[in-house]
Amino acid sequence: MRFLFVHQNGPGQYLHVVRHLARDPSHELVFITEANDRIIPGVRHITYRLGRKHRADLHPHLRELELATHRAEKVAGLARTLRGLGFRPDIIVGHHGWGEMLHLADLWPDVPMLGYFEFYYHTRGFDVNFDPEFPMAVDFEPGVRAMNAINHAALALGQHGQTPTQFQRSAYPDWARRQITLLPEGVDLDICRPNPALRKLPLVIDGMTILPSDRLITYVARNLEPYRGYHVMMRALPRLLSARADVKVVMLGGGDVSYGARRAGESWRDHFLRRMRGKYDESRVRLPGQCPYDTHLALLQRSDVHVYLTYPFVASWSLREALACGCAVVGADVEPVREFIADDRTGVLTPALDPAALAENILSLLEDAPRAARLRRTARRYAERHLDAARHVDQFTDLVTKLTSASL
Repeated sequence: MRFLFVHQNGPGQYLHVVRHLARDPSHELVFITEANDRIIPGVRHITYRLGRKHRADLHPHLRELELATHRAEKVAGLARTLRGLGFRPDIIVGHHGWGEMLHLADLWPDVPMLGYFEFYYHTRGFDVNFDPEFPMAVDFEPGVRAMNAINHAALALGQHGQTPTQFQRSAYPDWARRQITLLPEGVDLDICRPNPALRKLPLVIDGMTILPSDRLITYVARNLEPYRGYHVMMRALPRLLSARADVKVVMLGGGDVSYGARRAGESWRDHFLRRMRGKYDESRVRLPGQCPYDTHLALLQRSDVHVYLTYPFVASWSLREALACGCAVVGADVEPVREFIADDRTGVLTPALDPAALAENILSLLEDAPRAARLRRTARRYAERHLDAARHVDQFTDLVTKLTSASL
């Protein structure tokens, strides 16, 4: 079977699916992506470079749509060359978020398309204006609605869609949900698994040694920013570190912005480091940036309590990985997290914007070892039942079979 995958940061969400399909030599896989070094054996990678920035005179609300249009043209140009060379996919699979697939239905109008719908933006009830500390500007709401232009253009293709959680599907209007199948995402349970041996060995991260007798608190986000509760975590540190001398904290994440607004002149990371300077024992905290995956995994496996904070927005893969590694997770009490964590059953829920409550919930787990051990066991059990990537690959192939009437 011939697959055409499209994702500007490939393989993106398709890592496990593509690896599985590539093991079967009867499949031909082509992946169109922006240039990167993430090569998967058995997959033909075709890359493009966007090569332009926003026009200075363009209205801010139109910038994402303009970039989406240019991405669509770049991808269509590559696809047109593929068509000229005789390539005709049996199915087109890709992420609609950046507009890359918008012209492909014109090139192969009779080829089914399975598009990834990640999030439908709202001015109320979700991430926007969730945090009163960062109110949106009065003219921001029209811009939020404009962010759905790509969503609407993709839905207008009349093709098939997927999304990984009930929360994300619920964000879309009723009329749109009819096109969108719930197709969960998982993790490799053989890689993301508990490793009790790490608790018996020293672990060094960014020059700080974590001894077996230390209690390690972990926090992970792609970038350290308010959308992922970085400011809440930082404000919990004084209480957390003063309560117990054996606590050490590692917060993984970069200094850029993945979601939400930027700060003028400095990163959110540096802003809250500066604001909190002198208020906690900095010798017991490390912010090493974005680490290699092996380091990320070892920290989760060694963690005594893992913190996952977010606005009501798309849940990170790191939450799935933490559960699979058997972490005792303290997670934000918001809908996307409640889809994974049942309070005191697979983790502990904490008010998303309350540093004092966060500190107390972490400390309560550190002071109740049997409870923490029980939550680690139930987190792993939940992952085995609901987050097995192999099972989700099977669900993906079942859907592709249905859409193409071809047997995989």
